[in-house]
Amino acid sequence: MTFNELKLIPEILKALTKENYTTPTPIQEQSIPAVLAGKDLLGCAQTGTGKTAAFSLPVIQLLSQQPSKSGSHRRVRSLILTPTRELALQIAENIEAYSQFLSLRCTAIVGGVSQKAQEQALKQGADIVIATPGRLIDLINQKHIDLQHVQILVLDEADRMLDMGFIHDVKKIIAKMPSKRQTLFFSATMPPEIAQMVKTLLVNPVKVEITPVSSTAERIEQTVYLVDKENKQKQLNLLLQDPSIVSALVFTRTKHGADRVAKGLNKENITAQAIHGNKSQNSRQLSLSNFKSGATRVLVATDIAARGIDVDELSHVINFNLPNIPETYVHRIGRTGRAGLSGTAISFCEFEEIPYLKAIEKLIGKKIPEVKDHPYPMVNEFVPSKPVQPSRPVQSGAKQVRSAKPNPSSKAASATAVADAKPAKPKANPPRKPKSEWFQKKSKPSQ
Repeated sequence: MTFNELKLIPEILKALTKENYTTPTPIQEQSIPAVLAGKDLLGCAQTGTGKTAAFSLPVIQLLSQQPSKSGSHRRVRSLILTPTRELALQIAENIEAYSQFLSLRCTAIVGGVSQKAQEQALKQGADIVIATPGRLIDLINQKHIDLQHVQILVLDEADRMLDMGFIHDVKKIIAKMPSKRQTLFFSATMPPEIAQMVKTLLVNPVKVEITPVSSTAERIEQTVYLVDKENKQKQLNLLLQDPSIVSALVFTRTKHGADRVAKGLNKENITAQAIHGNKSQNSRQLSLSNFKSGATRVLVATDIAARGIDVDELSHVINFNLPNIPETYVHRIGRTGRAGLSGTAISFCEFEEIPYLKAIEKLIGKKIPEVKDHPYPMVNEFVPSKPVQPSRPVQSGAKQVRSAKPNPSSKAASATAVADAKPAKPKANPPRKPKSEWFQKKSKPSQ
């Protein structure tokens, strides 16, 4: 199938050709006709499946077919909610590319930067707004944006918004919109809270499910290194001495961990930058731009910050820390091997992460090959969570209790020694007086 067969207008087809889009992905094939028909959509798809174009292209076409107002009289007719700044800016960039031969205007509303420029953009008018929930709530409360004319609502990565605690903000935002609208809902996973939202928001939706989360792309080569926590940085430094690793996205569990790993790489003259929520928006955008251009070879990121990182020719994904949610592993490695290219996913697994590895293998339905021939094999052994306290040795100079029997190796002797070591029982209390005598005073004998 071609994009032309999806009945897209010439202006969009021209833009797609200019952006080197050739054939639609499965989610685009199934979603675009349904959205163009005005139906609600429930899309279950992981990252890298092409869902941004799946909802952006039909939204652009539907809005462009209506008479548009110029200048500040433009009303927000489509709202796209996303969990992170990077993803919002990525979607805005794509929409600008897809609509370059049309008169539509879009703007991104994100936190982490001054809102003055965003206020000005809204005053100038926007047909499509791509926003993160927190900043959008602020602008709604300050009456800088009106959502009463929204015709198409897109909720992208709804499960991630749930994880980040944005669901209540999302509900507040939805309450500001007309109840009669078209809603497009995308989520990689379907936890109970998300399933409940689907029931309340969508009306007879078309369901599109692409690449079940339990499956990973066959073209991605996966390996795992069993390595102790204190040796992970050394193993990563050694691994990245290989020049065939052109670009690598390294995942850490924490923000501080990302900074630490990037610093360790730079000490070895491996260009690396960290990207996470504690960085300013400008810093994050600069790091991402450097990574895309190749100026930075390694980008170290947390899962939250990695949303919106879209690099077509990413050769390697490295899990410095394994995720405790198996589906997250699938999303991570799905960032390589895109656009028909091959990719490599490498994971480091410390002893405490072995249960995570087992859960991942169960989810993907296969065992990840272990690389055993490396200089930092795991040596730590199992340590009980509540170690048994050893018996306290007799202190020097303390009086030792002699066993009643001369052979201390026998069980009887041990038992006798323990019995002898017990303190003597206190004397029994004297018998209690009857209650009738409790308050009787003894009379003193007469002199």
